[in-house]
Amino acid sequence: MEDYIVSARKYRPATFDTVIGQKALTTTLKNAIAAGKLAQAYLFCGPRGVGKTTCARIFAKTINCLHPTLDGEACNECESCRSFNEQRSYNIHELDAASNNSVDDIRQLVEQVRIPPQIGKYKVYIIDEVHMLSTSAFNAFLKTLEEPPRHAIFILATTEKQKILPTILSRCQIYDFNRIGVQDIVEHLASVAQKEGITYEVDALNVIAQKADGGMRDALSIFDQVVSFTQGNITYQSVIENLNVLDYEYYFRLTDYLLHNDVSGSLLLLNDVLNKGFDAGNFINGLGSHFRDLLVSKDAATVTLLEVGANIREHYKAQAQRAPLPFLYKAMKLCSDCALNYRNARNKRFLIECTLIQLAQLTQPDDESPAGGRSPQPAIKPIFNKSQSTTTPAAQPTAAPKQQPVTPTATATPTAPAKPQATAMPVQSVRPVSQPQPAAKPKTITSISQLGVSIKRNQPTTTTTVEETEEHIQHVENHPVTQEGIEAAWKRFTDQLPHEQIALKTSMASMRVTLIEGTQVEICVENELHAKQLNDMMVDIRGFLQKDLQNFLLEPHVVVKELPLSVRSLSRYEQYLKMAEKNPWLVKLRDNLGLELS
Repeated sequence: MEDYIVSARKYRPATFDTVIGQKALTTTLKNAIAAGKLAQAYLFCGPRGVGKTTCARIFAKTINCLHPTLDGEACNECESCRSFNEQRSYNIHELDAASNNSVDDIRQLVEQVRIPPQIGKYKVYIIDEVHMLSTSAFNAFLKTLEEPPRHAIFILATTEKQKILPTILSRCQIYDFNRIGVQDIVEHLASVAQKEGITYEVDALNVIAQKADGGMRDALSIFDQVVSFTQGNITYQSVIENLNVLDYEYYFRLTDYLLHNDVSGSLLLLNDVLNKGFDAGNFINGLGSHFRDLLVSKDAATVTLLEVGANIREHYKAQAQRAPLPFLYKAMKLCSDCALNYRNARNKRFLIECTLIQLAQLTQPDDESPAGGRSPQPAIKPIFNKSQSTTTPAAQPTAAPKQQPVTPTATATPTAPAKPQATAMPVQSVRPVSQPQPAAKPKTITSISQLGVSIKRNQPTTTTTVEETEEHIQHVENHPVTQEGIEAAWKRFTDQLPHEQIALKTSMASMRVTLIEGTQVEICVENELHAKQLNDMMVDIRGFLQKDLQNFLLEPHVVVKELPLSVRSLSRYEQYLKMAEKNPWLVKLRDNLGLELS
């Protein structure tokens, strides 16, 4: 029996015309060879399995061909071509930079470059995975790469161009290889199957091409694996079983459930998918891709973006006509959000089930969320037994008994209100909504024990408004505040900070807090960084001080000032100077030992 050769090696392109999916690049190389305009160094970069090393070998073989054809290909008949085909050519050297990445390896290569070729015009050095070279190896290679001998040409190949030094990139002609399209891979696999006498279904080859993700070598490797599994009869069903790929039919069925608001069917289908061993994260990503494919199938101008077989393409077109555009927009957004939150979710299945429930409600008649997919409604509606809502409206605050409006007098003594019917509001429940004016006019003070209910104007609604809250705060008895009280409250605030903010806690403990004009609190910091940190915390600081000191007119603000030495913390150099003033021998010790301050 003949020795088995994998398809990736057996059907490796031998000429520029047989390279798949890189037409523009191979044409450029052929024109450069025909015109005799060859650079001293080339850089081939791109994803794995797209033909970088293959094109480098074809290029090296063609420039050394003694009798090239009219279309710029090698003749495969001269001694140079035969030696290359039989892998005995001394003009073409391949170096794996992943295992030969030291300076000594590059120095040995530089020594070999000086030797001229025995047959042909050029000695070609193909360095694969060149990004694996060390920095010192790159630097040792710079001079030779910039000014090599006339007979030397370097072809560097890499999958990670960003790791190569800019000085190397500037000395090379850079060719970027593209991922191979699904249709090109399918056509090449079909030709290989015909040469091998293998029967196939086009939909099965499409699945293999999509699984390869633009790499021809990966596609041929998967092809060999499937051929061994199917014994030469490649079908769609056998491919999805062997590659553990979720069938398109699951996504079509699930979309029909969602369009008909069938939550039960959707959850049962998800359970069936998980029981078959498929990953839930891949399932939700595949569902998002399915909605994207439905979207591009709705328009004849974008249907070319659909990379599936002919039979499945017709299925997509049929379902796309039943799926409204607002549904697809919102569904894609929900699937995207679910995929982003999937990794951090503790209960991953629950997250996907909630997403499916929301998807199943997008086409309900009572869905009032805005169309266009920009803001899908996150709320989950009743699903299994949808009946008329029996919920009661939110509890409104108990209305106070009707009282005769009290007309304020011009005297300083306020009129005592009637005996309240509702329970007095505690001071701790009050929260300032907006900042009071710094120069507020003196207002009539009513004690909290006499307050009862908040004073409201005659309005048709009973909902508490911002103005009513402000009026209530202004009528709360604000306790007087002293400088000692402010400093004590500031210490209590810094003490309750978490241990993770120990650096900020230490800095805040040394800050100077001053009470100005009775309600203005000035927090003095040393630099803008501390000012930004405190401004970010200003809501918490204001709320704590007002609640702790029982004065809701307090308004703290940050001021950047350089503190005196007695207040602010000293730097290392300032500490040294202060110590040197007390002990001059410290300066002599520093000079004798040659010490420097860090």
